[in-house]
Amino acid sequence: MVDKIKDLREKRSVTVKGRVLEVSEKRTVQTKYGPAELSEAVIGDETGRVKVTLWREKAGTLKEGEVVEIRDGWTTSYRGEVQINVNKRTEIIKLDDSEAPPPEEIPEDRPKSGERRGRRSGGRFGH
Repeated sequence: MVDKIKDLREKRSVTVKGRVLEVSEKRTVQTKYGPAELSEAVIGDETGRVKVTLWREKAGTLKEGEVVEIRDGWTTSYRGEVQINVNKRTEIIKLDDSEAPPPEEIPEDRPKSGERRGRRSGGRFGH
């Protein structure tokens, strides 16, 4: 089943289909497991846009303008927005251009996470 971008929630395995609207260059970052290569992209469907972070061997594999299906991506939350992480388990399938709307028809809306900035949750009453 393909998830709509507007319906994405954090901490879930998802499959989305959309047009690649933006891509960044590959870069190396330090993680708790050591250095890792990553790149970022924004993809969109008829319901909105989402940031995608592509890790290690998947970094740099998306091209602006192409239409893709991302299978088994993992959603996380960053600064109040849901984003998709792509790793070695994630499958990226190139699709026909007709499988996603043109860029000008993709809404600017981005999925929001349930986390509230500046507030920690914990305990029974959120204290």
